[in-house]
Amino acid sequence: METTLLKVSSKSSPANVAGAIAGLIKDGKGVEIQAVGAAAVNQAIKSVAISRGFLSPVGIEISIVPAFATITINEETRTAIRFKVLVIKK
Repeated sequence: METTLLKVSSKSSPANVAGAIAGLIKDGKGVEIQAVGAAAVNQAIKSVAISRGFLSPVGIEISIVPAFATITINEETRTAIRFKVLVIKK
């Protein structure tokens, strides 16, 4: 399964990210969400909650699994949090 990595920042719109999550899930693609920093993680979690509202009425339930990831931004090593989105069959 093809997996798409969505990078969320503190300035990301949760509704827009939620729409991307829902669209990818409906297309049968895997989704991972990456965030660096508390504010970005907050936006990512809000996005997941909103996307559940888009997917639940069509019979798709999702859950997330968090993990740490080491990434490089401007030649600097940072720790990000990645959320793997799991589809739960009803």
